[in-house]
Amino acid sequence: MARLRTAWSVGAGLVLVAVVVAGLVPVRAHITLATPALVLVLVVVAAAWVGGSRVAVCVAVIAALSFNVAFIRPYWTLKVAVWDDWVALGVFVAVAVVIGVLVAAQGEQRRAAEQREVELRALNESLAREVARADVLEQVGGQRSALLRSVSHDLRTPLATILAVASDLRDGVVYDDATRAELLSNLCDETERLDRLVANLLSMSRIEAGALKPERQAVDMEELIADRVRRLAPLFHQVRVQVDVETDLPLVDGDYTQLEQLLTNLLENAARYAPPASTVRIEARARRGMVEMSVSDEGIGIPEFERTRVFEPFRRGEGSRSSGVGLAICKATVEAHGGTIAVHRTAGGGATFVFTLPVRAAVGRR
Repeated sequence: MARLRTAWSVGAGLVLVAVVVAGLVPVRAHITLATPALVLVLVVVAAAWVGGSRVAVCVAVIAALSFNVAFIRPYWTLKVAVWDDWVALGVFVAVAVVIGVLVAAQGEQRRAAEQREVELRALNESLAREVARADVLEQVGGQRSALLRSVSHDLRTPLATILAVASDLRDGVVYDDATRAELLSNLCDETERLDRLVANLLSMSRIEAGALKPERQAVDMEELIADRVRRLAPLFHQVRVQVDVETDLPLVDGDYTQLEQLLTNLLENAARYAPPASTVRIEARARRGMVEMSVSDEGIGIPEFERTRVFEPFRRGEGSRSSGVGLAICKATVEAHGGTIAVHRTAGGGATFVFTLPVRAAVGRR
């Protein structure tokens, strides 16, 4: 690359010298030797700036020869007849070489500085990438730690209950009918809880992989709410559940399984924080082409500074024993359907989660 630039610079210098000679020879009788000398020095300077010191010396020699042949008598020979012309030629060569070398040095310093700037910029970019990579690794490490905590605590709890009951039944421990029914009920409840935890973790992995894609169909939210309240009834044995669904609520355009998980997570969250003898409310209304739903409790509520961060993955509230992924899944699910979700303070205390889902277009109610 350097050789190519040197050859190109020398060639360009030769062309410029030829142009100067061709332009000034017709008028040399009317100008002094200073004029072609200065112009040729400028050519040497330009060659030095572009090509460096070697090019400067080469072009300076060519310019000196051209100055001698074309502008010092006798013309078109290398002879010099007058002592003054010798001086002029000597001064021209010295000035051309010295200025050319100095300018070339400046040009090389400039190119070196530009190269250092490029290298420094590349180094900064590399450092920025490394910092970003370290941040990502730190975040992944934090999420991995949170996931391990979730697996070690949240999954172990239902597994311990399931294992204890199953072991007793396997070993033939005799229970009365009421106790046996209660144990089997606990077994079913903990199995369903385990299923919900695993479903949340799998959904979280799909969200992080960008693979959460709704398979849309017409969903009757009134039926879905009734089904979820019935299936999650054991969670609400100490609280009342109040459902208020608008008459002729339009169908939602959504993925039934994902919306089922969305509602399950919100109801489970409400049950977790609802005080005994309090009320958990579920409401649904049609609002400007969307179905607006809310799930509220009368618990401790969420501080204002936490109302955005509460939807971050693996973030647990104060005193929470959850896996920390339920609300993150809710947010991802709602946004994947084209809706919004937020949390507000319940009147009188508590938290109210409000979310919207798109109405199924041109589909009548079933």
